[in-house]
Amino acid sequence: MNGAARDWARAMALLAIPLGVVLGFAPLPARAAAEPSNPVLDRGFSEMYELRFQSARRIFRDYIREHPGDPMGQVSLAASYLFEEFNDHGVFTPSFFLDNKKLLGGIPHPGHDPAQAAFLQSNSRARRMAQAILKTHPNDRNSLFALTLSDGMQSDYDALVAKRDLDCLMLLHEAEKTAASLLAIDPGADDAYLALGAAHYIIGCLPAYKRFFLSIGGIHGSRSLGMSQLEIAATHGHYLKPFAKVMLALASLREKQPERAHKLFVDLHAQFPENGVFASEVTQQQ
Repeated sequence: MNGAARDWARAMALLAIPLGVVLGFAPLPARAAAEPSNPVLDRGFSEMYELRFQSARRIFRDYIREHPGDPMGQVSLAASYLFEEFNDHGVFTPSFFLDNKKLLGGIPHPGHDPAQAAFLQSNSRARRMAQAILKTHPNDRNSLFALTLSDGMQSDYDALVAKRDLDCLMLLHEAEKTAASLLAIDPGADDAYLALGAAHYIIGCLPAYKRFFLSIGGIHGSRSLGMSQLEIAATHGHYLKPFAKVMLALASLREKQPERAHKLFVDLHAQFPENGVFASEVTQQQ
């Protein structure tokens, strides 16, 4: 794989991009009211965003025991491990996001630790469970959502930790089909706009010669469109709403919009006061 293709793979994989939309599928229908979320998973994700990973995992494991057939339990558990790994390496900070070498090249020297193995195990279980349900119920919204998250996180891992570019691209192709199915039956799945917005924005940030290479294959990025889609997820998303706010804040810093970034980090710090990353960004931008 040549350098431009590798950069594209890693940039797209940062947030598990549904490729069909980037390649020019028809626009998504207007948003509709999304299904209610699960309050137990809400608490787990809240703990995760507070960086209380052990507490989040206790909640997710309790959910798994009570709902052994729901793949959302396993995919949420997997998310806690991957989020912790990325937090440990500063992936969601300006020092990483604003550094093109890191953003497009992956985590320098990620090493091997038990969290990576635990992520792979939980994520694999979530994928198998979701796929089994979808064989008999192909329009099951919950399983489509879980599979979209699972494939997305695996491609994140392949790109930024394992640095397996070919595996990443193959998995993104699967994520494309799953995301398209999810959005077709639930236009209100606004968490999906996080991936779409990140795709358009990151591709739009690539150097001109790399964007030209990608345009040959019909892939086009737009920083303005990416920002708009990130804002949808940051405003209307649910489980990934805080994550979307982080990405929108980081993108705002790249766009020389420090006031907007500061407001988003202030909001995040108010919602998750024990998250030291958010607190630090508020202080640094004052």
